[in-house]
Amino acid sequence: QLQLVESGGGLVQPGGSLRLSCAASGFTLDYYAIGWFRQAPGKEREGVSCISSSGGSTNYADSVKGRFTISRDNAKHTVYLQMNSLKPEDTAVYYCVARFAQRCDLTRAGSYNYWGQGTQVTVSS
Repeated sequence: QLQLVESGGGLVQPGGSLRLSCAASGFTLDYYAIGWFRQAPGKEREGVSCISSSGGSTNYADSVKGRFTISRDNAKHTVYLQMNSLKPEDTAVYYCVARFAQRCDLTRAGSYNYWGQGTQVTVSS
């Protein structure tokens, strides 16, 4: 069974950091573009960041550029999202997603075939 499992969420103070991990099981990530989407209560789902299957190309939402970094380790079947300088507006459930493609796309959530269960990130003092 193909699964994505997120971890690393939690409660952090403004200005703090968290690193989210997304581990794949049941398939190899080598041929999949991976993304992170988030959804806060009462808000629309937002594409945060994504990385191509090779890791050679990345995209970021304007709201997180310069603060978040996405990376992948295909040998470990894991993708990471390093989040620095966190703000209260980053509070949301973060979902890891995958699609069988080389390129990634932050605007088309529906193009991703696999979704994790989500991990809660809360930024609050």
